[in-house]
Amino acid sequence: MAEFFVLGPLECRSANRPVHITGTLQRALLATLLAAEGTPVSADSLVAELWGGSPPPHWENALQAHISRLRRRIDELAGGRSARLIVEHSAYCLRTDDDTVDAKVFMHKFGCSRQLGHTDPRAAADALREALSLWRGRAFGLVTQGSLCRTVAQRYETARLVALETLFDLELRSGRHTDIIPMLSELVEAPTLNERFCEQLMIALYRSGQQARALGSYSRMRERLDTELGVEPTITLRNLFNAILNHDPALRLGADHAVLRA
Repeated sequence: MAEFFVLGPLECRSANRPVHITGTLQRALLATLLAAEGTPVSADSLVAELWGGSPPPHWENALQAHISRLRRRIDELAGGRSARLIVEHSAYCLRTDDDTVDAKVFMHKFGCSRQLGHTDPRAAADALREALSLWRGRAFGLVTQGSLCRTVAQRYETARLVALETLFDLELRSGRHTDIIPMLSELVEAPTLNERFCEQLMIALYRSGQQARALGSYSRMRERLDTELGVEPTITLRNLFNAILNHDPALRLGADHAVLRA
């Protein structure tokens, strides 16, 4: 069975053993077909993904050669069962089983955990951690990416960000605020500014008896927003700061902290 991994450096495995797909264009072709998620990709689109605006002379022959080479490699690995590279409506399509592509597995687990969160936040958080563990780095890694790969990679990255925010909300609802402080602290200090993570960190710190540190997190975020973007914190973050100063009941363990975002 062939398995494909795009939530990080592009990888292919067979029988749990790494399989090397060599050549920049072969890897870009595989990444593009995986990004299409089973939707046929026209020859013109593949040319744009592989060569941009500068295709080689006789690109039709070059593309067909790359397609044939990749098809043979996939057939060797999958035996025609878990993955097939086929021609459909004058376009090319990589058919894969849902459980053989890590991005598909992640999106499915993410959706299931969100449904579970309505009834069992602790179990939902555990399921979401399992889904997030599939990530090994930036989607598609260092593969030379065309517009399709970039678009899909951004969609996966956005889903990962929402999954993290959802996870921390679930952990706060489950009373596991102390457990998420290290990870949230790291995310809040990351180069990309994210006020949502700062909100969740402030609540986790407050519920852990660290009011001063919670207020300090707000002050650092406010300073970074002013220095890097020239803006003030959102009204939500400012209201949370005041709620902490005033020991708002919604901040207590077991209370619904989501009302503070209303």
